[in-house]
Amino acid sequence: MPDDPADLATRSCTPCKGGEPPLGPEEAEAYRAETPEWSLRDEARRIERSFRFKNFQQAFAFVEHVAQIAEAEGHHPDISFGWGYALVALQTKKIKGLHANDFVMAAKIDRIAAAGPNMAA
Repeated sequence: MPDDPADLATRSCTPCKGGEPPLGPEEAEAYRAETPEWSLRDEARRIERSFRFKNFQQAFAFVEHVAQIAEAEGHHPDISFGWGYALVALQTKKIKGLHANDFVMAAKIDRIAAAGPNMAA
């Protein structure tokens, strides 16, 4: 369950060791409630969100900002994008499921999207 769900976007990702159990469906849903635009997928083993933009340039700028945050946090999403859209999926591959880090990244990505076309990181 989230330690301080209101502050997910201000938290940092913590290194995940292999062998840790992934979040169970109930724990994942508790975190997902704090990132309501994201959907649980694959029996609560990953989360996903689609973003819409006016054009390719805005989609690309968004992806660049997400990449900067991912590098800084050491937690990298799967991203596909094209003209006017980006699809972002998060999963902690070391544990083949969800970790609190996935929801921290989701909240940070939501903040980027909320910043709009300027997307100040």
